[in-house]
Amino acid sequence: MRFGIFGSASAKRNSGEFDSSEGFHDFVEYNVEAEALGFHSTFVVEHHFTGYGQVSATLNLLTWLGARTKTLRLGTAVMVLPWHNPVLLAEQAATLDLLTGGRLDFGIGTGYRYNEFVGFDLPMEDAREKFEESISIILKAWTSNEPFSHQGRFWTFKNIVVEPPSFRKPHPAVWMGAGSERSIQDVARRGFNLLLGQYASPADVAKNISIFRKAVEDKGEKWDPMRVGVTRAFFVTDDPREVEQALERRLANRMRQLKLATMPDGRILGGPDRADGDPVQINLNSAIYGTPDEMARKIEALRDAGAEYLLINGGGSGGGERGRLSLRRFAKEVMPEFVGK
Repeated sequence: MRFGIFGSASAKRNSGEFDSSEGFHDFVEYNVEAEALGFHSTFVVEHHFTGYGQVSATLNLLTWLGARTKTLRLGTAVMVLPWHNPVLLAEQAATLDLLTGGRLDFGIGTGYRYNEFVGFDLPMEDAREKFEESISIILKAWTSNEPFSHQGRFWTFKNIVVEPPSFRKPHPAVWMGAGSERSIQDVARRGFNLLLGQYASPADVAKNISIFRKAVEDKGEKWDPMRVGVTRAFFVTDDPREVEQALERRLANRMRQLKLATMPDGRILGGPDRADGDPVQINLNSAIYGTPDEMARKIEALRDAGAEYLLINGGGSGGGERGRLSLRRFAKEVMPEFVGK
């Protein structure tokens, strides 16, 4: 199996509990240590207008982190394309990929939080069409050596060539988050890699990986389990009371995130925070909290479901030194049971 980090930094804004390490510099040090402990990657979110002090300038943070590391892959989870000028984004992403020797994992999505679209004064109903136009421009910008022009519904560019070229050819690795059968098949159709959210049950993980694998193999491509990243919240502790407290923090955080994604009519438009069923049971089924032995059993269930690339989110620890202690214990007491098998 392979392990990476998933999460966000948060600048203190006196707004209560956070779902990740508090402080951008603390988050950077956390990832530097993760590389030393043998983690393969880090995937960082993009969010705006939360009041939590979350990461908004994702590529800026990853550029700083790329300068502090040597092997850690640098992922976006995800860049919301409807909010960005696609040519400027293509240039920034290619620059990061070039400077880090091809370490960028470019995760993309359409966006799902209502409050963010309102903040940018952008209609959510245009998100899918704008995403499609943007990704086509970005891929062309990365692969065209000659100047090209584009005139679409949302963007117009005249006689441009994007610089610099990316390190990885023909372009940086592209990842997409998906959860429904149709969206998962769409990821395979595009030839991209798949990111699965942290709240799905092991049974749903197995179903989604099976859908993706079939779609990949139906294209005549060889199956590679490392094309699927499965996110899980983790927290190593021997104290059952700390597990209960961590679960309460995680549930409260999820409820806050769902509120940000709720439409005025009460609908919640997808996203990694959404899962059908009782919120308490979803929390219990998806979090990997507890002793190393308890965590190993849950990871075994995910491995049996086909998940071989696990992205762990340190939401249970509350951040800071406790979060780093949990990371160290996971690397030394849990990972060796799975790495290399």
